[in-house]
Amino acid sequence: MNFMKTKLFLFALALVATTCLLTAQNQRSPSSRDGQRPPPRDGGAGNERGGNEPGQTETLTDAQKAQDQMPGGDARSEPRGRQAGGQGGYSTEQAISDRAQLNTIAFDGLAFLTGDFGCNTFLPPGKVADFCGFQYMRDVDSNELGHNTSFVPRAANNVLYILTDEQKAKLVALGKEQETMLTEFVQKRFPLIKAFCRQLEGNFPTGSAGLSREAVMKYTSSLYETDGLLSYRRAEVLGGIIRSLTGAQKEHLAKMLFNNSSTWPELADQVDKRSLSHTAHVAVMTYASEMFSWYAGNVEADVYFCPERHATYFGSFYMKDIPAMGNANYSISTSLTGDSGEAFLAALTESQGGIVTSLVDQQRVDLDEIVKTRRAIATELRRFMKETSVDRDKVMALSKRYGEMDGEISYFYATAFAQVAKTLTVEQKATLLKLRNLDAKFACTGAYLYSRAIPMPEVPNTDFLFGVGASKSQQARN
Repeated sequence: MNFMKTKLFLFALALVATTCLLTAQNQRSPSSRDGQRPPPRDGGAGNERGGNEPGQTETLTDAQKAQDQMPGGDARSEPRGRQAGGQGGYSTEQAISDRAQLNTIAFDGLAFLTGDFGCNTFLPPGKVADFCGFQYMRDVDSNELGHNTSFVPRAANNVLYILTDEQKAKLVALGKEQETMLTEFVQKRFPLIKAFCRQLEGNFPTGSAGLSREAVMKYTSSLYETDGLLSYRRAEVLGGIIRSLTGAQKEHLAKMLFNNSSTWPELADQVDKRSLSHTAHVAVMTYASEMFSWYAGNVEADVYFCPERHATYFGSFYMKDIPAMGNANYSISTSLTGDSGEAFLAALTESQGGIVTSLVDQQRVDLDEIVKTRRAIATELRRFMKETSVDRDKVMALSKRYGEMDGEISYFYATAFAQVAKTLTVEQKATLLKLRNLDAKFACTGAYLYSRAIPMPEVPNTDFLFGVGASKSQQARN
């Protein structure tokens, strides 16, 4: 009975999401379609956590290719080789749809209720300072390498190949410059994750009934302030390099289609990783690949995010991505999230499932504002392609507000998952562990600095996230 009710609920959400998506598409300005390629077919399957797989695309005309060569994308209404938000394709509207978000939430719940602190710390580097359209480029790759471990190096090496020594040195210098801040960003996540685990365990400090929404939002605001600093500086450096590109460099980039990695030549590594720390090397490869997606894309691609972009503290990235670590040419399943999420909901009682499904409505206002905030940040940062400076204070204020919304969504998740956990039976717990479906060799023994295993860190006292006063030293750190 509970299984059938869950299925009916998911079917209803699917109809609503489809109706909303078609309505949004029909409301697009006709001028955005005139002269453009026909929209791609609906791919139909789930991406990451709830998206649609890319459909087929058609070849660009010579005129379109010429227009796409303009740096900055001001005259380009869509990324090269793909209609942004086309029918059945990836779009921000799809990412925040009820169906995509329910899959995301359910997958998060499964990961959180079957994992531990160490698993929850795992975070792909691309989910930080992500305003360069790389996620969109990954998701729409018609060559189906977007979620393959070879995708980033393939894009990065093509960019590094055409850069001068001086331009390449700027990326290397940026990697070294941001290494400390990138590390601090991850370390600052640890207290938040620890507090969420305490909420799950019911381990509250004396005088507290649980997590403080206000304290969590304040903390994530500070966390996203760091994200804003990373984003601003990254755009400043990448924008400067783009402004300095020669005609020959632009010609090479023009041959690379935004949505088709088969047009990117396979090149050897262009940076000696032995000359850099692991974190700095990953940063340089990230910057180079994002420079191409930013240059070849547009602001809508920059705004886009996959459904799993927010509330990244519950271990779902670990559960899905850990088998890919260290495996060359490994493709991550695009249906795992949807399938596992549905199975998770089916394993719950009606009342338990209602707690999880209600999160879709609970977070709606925050998600809508997140889209507007991302667009404002992305629009400001994109000015760096033509200008030497943009409004830093505006970017920082928007980033801090972005963090507050991420914090509120995360608070909703943590408290709801903990509520469900209290009522799970022994049989349900066993079922969820089976649904986790990870080989024993993937048991987490420490924590993660992004996707690199590290020893278990010492986490500062987290009582302040439960509304209990912290010492002055803790307040200074946090």
